[in-house]
Amino acid sequence: MKRVILFLATNIAVILVLSVVARLFGVDQYLAAQGGDLGGLLVFAAIFGFGGALISLALSKWMAKRSMGVRVITQPANPTEQWLVNTVRAQAEQARIGMPEVGIFDSPQPNAFATGARRDAALVAVSTGLLRAMNQKEAEAVLAHEISHVANGDMVTLTLIQGVVNTFVIFLARVIGSLVDRREDGRGMAYFATVMIAQFVLGILASMIVMWFSRQREFRADAGGAHLAGTTNMISALERLKAGQPQPLPAQMAAFGIAGGKGGGLKRLFMSHPPLDERIEALRTARL
Repeated sequence: MKRVILFLATNIAVILVLSVVARLFGVDQYLAAQGGDLGGLLVFAAIFGFGGALISLALSKWMAKRSMGVRVITQPANPTEQWLVNTVRAQAEQARIGMPEVGIFDSPQPNAFATGARRDAALVAVSTGLLRAMNQKEAEAVLAHEISHVANGDMVTLTLIQGVVNTFVIFLARVIGSLVDRREDGRGMAYFATVMIAQFVLGILASMIVMWFSRQREFRADAGGAHLAGTTNMISALERLKAGQPQPLPAQMAAFGIAGGKGGGLKRLFMSHPPLDERIEALRTARL
């Protein structure tokens, strides 16, 4: 589940930093001096909103490597690594994307993820626990699921959606700040503090939109994995994950991996993956 959580966390951090920069360079004061022009504010929000999302996308692969301790395979050291590289290469060719970097990260739990700013420059990594727990057909299905994420351009589409919600978060936060601090000679500390708090709160609420999108893309990636590796193997891999009850990955990486969680009610709104039962049922229904 790691792809989305890391992206969201990085995005929120970037937006907060950009807001501080805008404050230091007097951008908010300039907008206030223009008489609260909403058109100018919307342009400012769009530039910073999409800028934050694009920076997060550009950093996604580097952040994933650093946070998960991924060892990229440059030269296979054993038959397992050779099989892993060969399988990813064959699936990438079948999906018509460039050969991704292939890596392994140490974790006792079975999981895998794919990330990267471009379809032809992605990273696919698997845990040591996955290589031990799954047979080759199941592991192949997991890799096919991740290759499908790359081929579908999910990270780029996610960036566009995040840019849109960022724009409205930044815009609405400054409108709220203006209502709190009605000074005519620029914006004071009350305005700045309100904007920062509003951005943080609205950013969390906006993440529900991104999480909904992520859940829909998981169903599509499962279908893509079934196409590349076989429906039976994709179902078997998901059932293996369900039976193993994998522990969650670190919070900052939770939306990258293939394993999902359980949840209902409000918790479901913040889930990046649908429950495994729903994903398995969707594959079985599609096969009928």
